Amino acid sequence: MVVHLSMMDISSHNPVITPYRVGFILIDGFPLMSYASAMEPLRACNLLTGKLLYDVQHIAVTGDHSRSSSGALVPVTVTQEEPIELDLILVIAGGDPSAINSPELTRWLRFQSGRRVIMGGVSGGPMILAQAGIMEGRRMTVHWEHAQALAQVSSTLIIERSLYVRDRDRLTCAGGTAALDMMHALIAEQHGPVLAGKISEWFVHADIRPGELAQGASIAERFGVSHRAVIHSIEAMENHLADPLELTQLASLSDLGGRQLNRLFQQQLGISVVQFYRQLRLYKAHELLESTSWSVEDIATATGFANGAHLSRRFKQFHGVTPRCVRLQEVGPGRFGKQGE
Repeated sequence: MVVHLSMMDISSHNPVITPYRVGFILIDGFPLMSYASAMEPLRACNLLTGKLLYDVQHIAVTGDHSRSSSGALVPVTVTQEEPIELDLILVIAGGDPSAINSPELTRWLRFQSGRRVIMGGVSGGPMILAQAGIMEGRRMTVHWEHAQALAQVSSTLIIERSLYVRDRDRLTCAGGTAALDMMHALIAEQHGPVLAGKISEWFVHADIRPGELAQGASIAERFGVSHRAVIHSIEAMENHLADPLELTQLASLSDLGGRQLNRLFQQQLGISVVQFYRQLRLYKAHELLESTSWSVEDIATATGFANGAHLSRRFKQFHGVTPRCVRLQEVGPGRFGKQGE
């Protein structure tokens, strides 16, 4: 029996007997580095544990194989016409993804997005998702080479220059070695930091970067923390802004209890885990108010608050002004700490 923890419920103690099903859609001309960085950690998980933790499929766009930018061929295992159940779909593209015109692929992606499937894109892959119209209301990233073209797809897209971005059921990555960082986070959430660390060591990838890192400083540098449990927790928080995790879920990522994690946060940051998490989400709300035209309700959803009124109340407590004032006066954000709590 293969024990599997769902990415959507990382604290579950009820084992699932099926492996996590990942489907790769490789657009001809895809960057081999991005593909290998996303796929190889999954293969290594199966190899090092001796269990089928990840069931990887390669889905055809056309033909029976996909050709990388370097000419390497990856055989297709299933077609879009075949019935297949997946947990995560990753589209990987390079070259000029804005030139991809495949109505069949678009229809298939839209169909899958209506199911309980996490939709993801790597390198130029996020462009394919955006063109299919399934990235509205979600934060996202893309390889810097495609950022300008992506912005022209829709004025409502929220594009960040991060290594990778997890926003609820969307997972986008800048590509290259950033996919290693993304898969490290995925494996850590599903199977714990010990296995994720072993996989990273396997690929001599000891310097794990958080998704929020610009395509720049580490969590330790940005927040002045050093304990690995605190760093792991902040990384998980940044990956779950719209769907906040419980204290027990955050603590379980480092095999700690909630009280232990709270003590570490008090020692290193001077505030509790819950207070820090809320402030992190309020900073993102301030950023979205300045960089988007989203409504307060939409921003509340994107930052994990119950509704616009809830966000506005917490926002004013911490930042000292209402969201409306930020929009009208461009007031600067508050500072991390005990104020506003």
